[in-house]
Amino acid sequence: MRSKERRSLLLETLRTGEVDVDDLASRFGVSASTVRRDLQHLSSTEGVRRTYGGAMLAHPVAEESLNQRQSVNGEQKSAIAKAALALLAEDDIVILDAGSTVSAFGCLLKRRRHRIITNNLALLPTLSDSPETELVVLGGTLRTTSMSTVGPLAMDAMRRLTADKAFLSADGVVAGRGLCEASLDQVALKSLMMEQAREVVVLADATKLSRSNQSAWAQLPCRWTLVTDWRASDEDCEAFAACGASVIRAAADA
Repeated sequence: MRSKERRSLLLETLRTGEVDVDDLASRFGVSASTVRRDLQHLSSTEGVRRTYGGAMLAHPVAEESLNQRQSVNGEQKSAIAKAALALLAEDDIVILDAGSTVSAFGCLLKRRRHRIITNNLALLPTLSDSPETELVVLGGTLRTTSMSTVGPLAMDAMRRLTADKAFLSADGVVAGRGLCEASLDQVALKSLMMEQAREVVVLADATKLSRSNQSAWAQLPCRWTLVTDWRASDEDCEAFAACGASVIRAAADA
């Protein structure tokens, strides 16, 4: 493979998140020193930043809007939502954060008997029409890209509440590292949601697994549950299980 072609492929790989030199060397069938030279070249011409043992794009990938995310992987998100529903006990107090997969799950809670604590404003039209549901909305600063609230007001309200289960989404989920998002406000609130819940459930389709293309991180607890879809690789699932996750793969016909 010519260096120009290899560097183009390297740059495309970097768009999915941080990469490791040894993994790239194995993937492209070249030496680690060749990969380092390629990354050094890209760092001077293509906005790539070197990291310990690897590299990443100097600027995080632009965050997609909620509408854009809702139009992608709809079948998988629906299957994940249905699989996650089986984790709920009657009368559980539930925390829902923002995100298209959590929104798909939240829509299934209509007319169920739960207290729902959420910063997900997109769910309000659906859940406010459910008399069996007690809806607690976290105030705060509006994030228009996700139609959610964040910031000190949301954090203060969340500290006053506890729940049985927190259902969270993320821009990326990395075994042993946690959840990544575009802003510190998001991960600060997610971290607090996890602290205030007895159990943590992450809803993430297979494209989010091992993706690290944003710069803000929330650490996951020692024990948690990952609900993903049937496309998730055995390698990814085994890596998450080794880091304390109970992994559920939703079936295609769920």
